[in-house]
Amino acid sequence: MENIKRILLVDDEPDFVDACARTFEAKAYQVVTCSRPEVEERMKEEPDIIVLGTISPAGEAFRLHQWLKGHPRYRDIPLVVIDAREEERPIRGWRREEGMQLEAEFYATKPIEPAALLPRIQSLLEEAFRIIKILVTDDHTMVRDGICAVLGLQKDMAVIGEAVNGKESIEKTKRLLPNVVLMDIVMPVMSGLEATKRITRECPQTKVLILTQYDDEENMFVAKQAGAQGFIPKKAASSDLLNGIRAVAAGRYFPPAFAYVTANWPEGEKPSEKPAKSKQT
Repeated sequence: MENIKRILLVDDEPDFVDACARTFEAKAYQVVTCSRPEVEERMKEEPDIIVLGTISPAGEAFRLHQWLKGHPRYRDIPLVVIDAREEERPIRGWRREEGMQLEAEFYATKPIEPAALLPRIQSLLEEAFRIIKILVTDDHTMVRDGICAVLGLQKDMAVIGEAVNGKESIEKTKRLLPNVVLMDIVMPVMSGLEATKRITRECPQTKVLILTQYDDEENMFVAKQAGAQGFIPKKAASSDLLNGIRAVAAGRYFPPAFAYVTANWPEGEKPSEKPAKSKQT
């Protein structure tokens, strides 16, 4: 029973509620249905995802949405919003100005079949419960310890190993299969750039995020050429590190300027693969 995911469904149309409950329960989800006055009490059961449907009068769904997103305990729970049919929106739907403030992972309007909601709900639950496996590579013990301490506080991240140079990073990547390798550039035995080339070639499912003291555009270009998915200066805030890990784990470049700089590097100015010493701090 521990692994059964709980869906909270809030809607005032009995036929829609019953159809959703049957469909979701057939896929082994636990479905909790309730009316608007019961929501605060039901939220104490900590659902894994919320389906916020139509509620009368108009504006009530938006007020509940605002309460959920303003609550420090509930605001990060994935939210699916199902709006009323266009002709019913003055009665139980979202007003235009309310829709402009919408914060939800998915929005749809009735009529919609519960079976059409299932793939989205399954995807959101998989994403919410996915643990990003990380290998930290840096030759400085204090740096590794600091990074591991930050990552250890994240519910969606797990440090599965540490490496002190590029060669060890390659060996542990092949053995541990991390989602993300945090990679320093300048290390003994083998540089981070050479290790990045090998990892992205031999373990394409693993993404490399360069974490370095050299933060100029030239080194960003070199890192991209080596196959890295992202580039963060060590002096950056820990929030940038966390956002970067989540972005590259999802297959996105980080920061967005990383892709821009490397795509717009002047032709004929290919830099060397050695980081600029002038940028050392």
